[in-house]
Amino acid sequence: MADPAVYIHADESCLGNQFQERAKPGGAAALVETWKGGQWIRKDLWISEPDTTNNRMALRSAIEPLAHLKHPCRVTFTSDSQYLVRGASEWLPGWKARGWKRKGGAVENLDLWQKLDRLAQRHTIVWLWIRGHAGQPKNEYANALATRAAREQSRSPGLVPSGFEAWLEAQSEQHERFLDFFELMPPEGIKHR
Repeated sequence: MADPAVYIHADESCLGNQFQERAKPGGAAALVETWKGGQWIRKDLWISEPDTTNNRMALRSAIEPLAHLKHPCRVTFTSDSQYLVRGASEWLPGWKARGWKRKGGAVENLDLWQKLDRLAQRHTIVWLWIRGHAGQPKNEYANALATRAAREQSRSPGLVPSGFEAWLEAQSEQHERFLDFFELMPPEGIKHR
């Protein structure tokens, strides 16, 4: 039996980057989807840190949902962080081959890259980059979760039932955004049962 397909849409937030001498609260979040029984099953996850960076939160946006997958999966991971997507798909193999060093010196956020590497080895992952704040509803939703987590310094108790559909409906009604978003069919490669 093939590993189940999981779709993760993740984003990060770091508030106060413009300030030098202040804590920069951050958040990371993910919308985790599977297609089961002819419908999408969606879960949310978010975490926060009191003083961090966008890059650390981007890595946490991948680490946290992958850590909650109980079995090996075929994962399509979508993020607007080039640091995360290029790092995981292009740079990481070279760093490992050089003993976790970059050509120019030390790997920043080494602890998180090594943790991500360990978690990713359990799964088959396709890393996809999309432009942020470009109207892709699932990315915008993950961004809203991450920004709220950073602002409130909150964390979910693991994967929780998603609020994506309610958020999408509110966006459509209040802001006339995403009116053309329609998704009832499974993604390519998944048979409708």
